[in-house]
Amino acid sequence: MIVLVMMVLGAAFSRIIPHPWNFTAIGAMALFGGAYFNDKKLSMLVPMAALLISDLALGGIHSTTAFVYGAFALIVMMGWFLTENKSVARIGGLSLVASSVFFLISNFGVWIMDGMYPVNFQGLVTCYVAAIPFFGNQVAGDLFFSGVMFGGYELLKKYVLSPAAKAA
Repeated sequence: MIVLVMMVLGAAFSRIIPHPWNFTAIGAMALFGGAYFNDKKLSMLVPMAALLISDLALGGIHSTTAFVYGAFALIVMMGWFLTENKSVARIGGLSLVASSVFFLISNFGVWIMDGMYPVNFQGLVTCYVAAIPFFGNQVAGDLFFSGVMFGGYELLKKYVLSPAAKAA
């Protein structure tokens, strides 16, 4: 359990260190938390707490926070579908879906809350189009860090951790 918590906190730290826009481990962290914490409450609480800690380190809560946290809660729940079968194809596929879920929900929040775009269909489309350049880094970050987190933990279980951890 301590290893899982430390991996999640480490992933949240990726938001604080210099990185290309949206190339962080935060989406992978939510998917990973959902997949590996046996207790569903902990699987939600630990990644969300790590997200909150990193948000506070970056300057706090903003107008779209509810949308961001809602998207990440959905990504944690997507991780629940990996609990029994963590294949590369499933992890990669859900990482792509996670990127899309975050893109759609968070940018909807920007459109509705920030006042940057008219609250009509054209404004929504403009908001999504303006966000496209960031989506590539989101996908790349989610795929890369999912590989690091899921692969790294499986290697730790195989070569380092106790037999009890290997059962998780």
